[in-house]
Amino acid sequence: MDKKIKVTIIGTVVNLILPPIKFVAGVLWNSNALVADAIHSLSDLLSDLVIYIFLTVARRPRDKNHDYGYGKYETLATLFIAFLLVIVGGFIAGSAISTVLEYFDKGLLPERPGTVALIAALVSIVLKEILFRVTRKVAIETKSDAVMANAWHHRSDAYSSIATLIGITGAIFFEGVGTLLEPIAALVVGIFIMKVGVQLGVPAIRALTEASLTDNIEQEILEIICSVQEVEDPHNLRTRLIGNDYAIEVDVRTDGNRTVHEAHELTQVIERRLRRRFGNGTHIVIHVEPRKPYRHGHLYEK
Repeated sequence: MDKKIKVTIIGTVVNLILPPIKFVAGVLWNSNALVADAIHSLSDLLSDLVIYIFLTVARRPRDKNHDYGYGKYETLATLFIAFLLVIVGGFIAGSAISTVLEYFDKGLLPERPGTVALIAALVSIVLKEILFRVTRKVAIETKSDAVMANAWHHRSDAYSSIATLIGITGAIFFEGVGTLLEPIAALVVGIFIMKVGVQLGVPAIRALTEASLTDNIEQEILEIICSVQEVEDPHNLRTRLIGNDYAIEVDVRTDGNRTVHEAHELTQVIERRLRRRFGNGTHIVIHVEPRKPYRHGHLYEK
């Protein structure tokens, strides 16, 4: 089974188990924060489902309707999760602000929870942090932005549970105003989650709108091309991202007396070096031109 699919299924199993546990513990042991955390955890289940569907589609081979493959479906998944993170972060921050305002406006404090709620929050933090680390490891190995986005969604749940843990601890050991520790911590967590969502979403939007690769990567591409003997003046470089693969189009010049076969061999060398650096899935188109000066098109002009 594909690593990306496997780690997503593992995450789905965990996300099926955790929300009911946190919800029941929150209801029975008076922790509204834990109930809200359980509802937040359901968003992880949604992200797992989206990742599974989109990764399955993205793995399809090229066909007559998709000459460049289905890689952009993975980018769409990344954008969806980024959007979900911003929404979840905004919900957490908004709820926290509302709780604090209620205290200053009406003097209302969150209820004091029981110890079991504290244990449930701890279990959630540990499981979610483990899930984050495992998912992040797979994302790095497979160079998958979508899986990395899902990893950060797991961590957002862990951070949300940390805020809940702070609130429960404050309510148990510091009666009264101590219960406000949870919404204050939740506000910080909500802002952090939104920040992560934006950081994941912006590159995904750039990829979907055919933005060029970064200047550093384009410079590296040119250096690799120039390292090939008899190849000169790489120009008209066009780059973009297709899923997790780079697409590179470039014009190069060489001796105009070379045969078609020799020119083809040069392009093969360039392609091998580029794929060695950027992966076998790299899309490469190289146009070979004769070294200047030359009479462009004179063979076919009358």
